[in-house]
Amino acid sequence: MNDHMANELGWMLDEVLKVPEARHAILLSADGMLRAHSQGIARDEAERQAAALSGLQSISRSTAEFCAQESSPWQQTLVEFVDGYVFLVAAGAGAYLAVSATQNVDMEAVTYGMHKLVDRLGKELTSPPRQDAVPAARPGTSRPA
Repeated sequence: MNDHMANELGWMLDEVLKVPEARHAILLSADGMLRAHSQGIARDEAERQAAALSGLQSISRSTAEFCAQESSPWQQTLVEFVDGYVFLVAAGAGAYLAVSATQNVDMEAVTYGMHKLVDRLGKELTSPPRQDAVPAARPGTSRPA
C-alpha cells in the first residue's frame, strides 16, 4: 500500500499547519500506531514519533493525581524545547493529535486549531453502526425472521 492510500486523513492534518511556525502534525492511536501524518514529515519519522508520543501521553495520564484527583481525565500535554514545542491532545477514543512547532509559534493559535481539527476528525473517524448481514432469529426459534 502506498503512503497516500495509508494516509487518507493527512490532508486534514495539513490544515492545522496553516498557523505560522507550525511544522508537523500526526494522528496516532493509544498503542503508538500512526494513523495519519501531515505532508512535511516522512512516514518513517512520523511512525517513530507516534510511538514516542504514545508513551508521553501514557506518562502524562499517570500523573493526574499530581494535579488533581487520580480520576481527572488527561486532555493535553505540552513539551517545550529550546527550539520549539510539541503539543499533544486527545482526539477521540484511543486517538491523539500531535503538532510540532518552532519557538516563535502562537501557542494559542496552535491549540485552538488542534481542537477545531479534533472536532472535524471526530466526525471523519465516526462511522454509522453496521447492520447485521444475517437477520436475527425470531424469539423462540432458531430460524431467522
